[in-house]
Amino acid sequence: MKNTEMYRGKNVLVLGLAKSGEAAALLLHELGAKVIVNDAKSYDENDQAKALEKKGIKVVCGEHPLSLLDQELDCVVKNPGIPYHNPIVKEAVRRNIPVITEVELASVLSEADMIAITGSNGKTTTTTLIYEMLKNSAKNPLIAGNIGTVSCDVAKGAASDDVIVLEASSFQLLGTENFHPNVSVLLNLFDAHLDYHGTKEEYVAAKSKITANQTEDDVFVYNLDDPLVSQVAEKSKAAKLPFSTKEVVSEGVYVNQGSIYFKDQLIIALSEVVLPGSHNVENILAAVGAAMTMGAKVTQIQHVLKTFSGVEHRLQFVKKINDRLFYNDSKATNILAAKKALEAFSQPVILLAGGLDRGNEFDELASSLSNVKALVAFGETKEKLARTAKGAGIAEVEYADRVKDAVECAYRLSEEGDVILLSPACASWDQYKTFEERGNEFVAAVDKLK
Repeated sequence: MKNTEMYRGKNVLVLGLAKSGEAAALLLHELGAKVIVNDAKSYDENDQAKALEKKGIKVVCGEHPLSLLDQELDCVVKNPGIPYHNPIVKEAVRRNIPVITEVELASVLSEADMIAITGSNGKTTTTTLIYEMLKNSAKNPLIAGNIGTVSCDVAKGAASDDVIVLEASSFQLLGTENFHPNVSVLLNLFDAHLDYHGTKEEYVAAKSKITANQTEDDVFVYNLDDPLVSQVAEKSKAAKLPFSTKEVVSEGVYVNQGSIYFKDQLIIALSEVVLPGSHNVENILAAVGAAMTMGAKVTQIQHVLKTFSGVEHRLQFVKKINDRLFYNDSKATNILAAKKALEAFSQPVILLAGGLDRGNEFDELASSLSNVKALVAFGETKEKLARTAKGAGIAEVEYADRVKDAVECAYRLSEEGDVILLSPACASWDQYKTFEERGNEFVAAVDKLK
């Protein structure tokens, strides 16, 4: 690690535990900071807090008392999930106490180079692609952030011949001051997490922090086809590397005559790429740009694109049964993500959708249902989805109690050549703890089919 003295003797409040809070508390304690951990879960039920206390770290559990801010704090390290309208966070900001997230620690302490990836959609797929593309290159890739291990844990053990490939959310980026990746990637910007950020402008501002501290020695890989992303690029001081599916950009990454090019160098024909979906072409272009910038071998990039069929729960190919193709897209927790999944297929689709009712209708989904031959709906939103489907002219609409039942129903309705797609367009919390649990039930149900 570098800058190991910058937190020695400093008073730091770690607000919220989970994986990132625990990792940050342990690292700061190791660096000689005076750490107080505050978590909303009661002490009796809080095994993490008990373990930290045994290591000599002060813990306060069960509430977030404002009095914790009366100790001349040097900074607050906030769990990304705690919103800024939380009273103790609001008061810390009012008192001009720096409020950061643990990705800030990773950035300032790591000896390794860093590639940071953000965007409204496609972060995990792009992060995974870059990580795989950098294998067998001059620098050893380490994956971190929302995917893989907590970023400050990775940074703690990273060496100068490593490169950290970090998936960064808007929640994490908002809590940064000196965050400085060598290569940053901004994929796209849509309306998202407005309940957390308040306005779209605040959301875009948080995402923009991925390049805020970059200099002309760094590289900003950005989506030229997205007007909002291009506006962010105009303000970046980094060297620009655009990618586009619509234009030939000789200084960037692009598609031309059915092939992918990096600065006019042929990389691969699209016909050789196994990852489905037009939206994934953008993710691939971004990954190629970042990986090539960091020294990936073209042969390794080609190998990855010829073999990588998707991240778990993100338009993940599960298996083929009696000429039916099963795809798990449980991560599609909103309408936009489900639309992108549906638009990835030209074959007839049997769609499995439903979940938590956030009060919205599904009219926006209708334009993407043209190749859907049947809908199997489940969860709180099943009636709303059924209305949308029937309005779009889908004759076969059935209901299921859970995803596993929906799989059996979909298979019964299917014919050879069909795609059976779980793309819920809803969050999972009405029936499942996480979208992963929902996706795992889908995969297990597919595995049981004969």
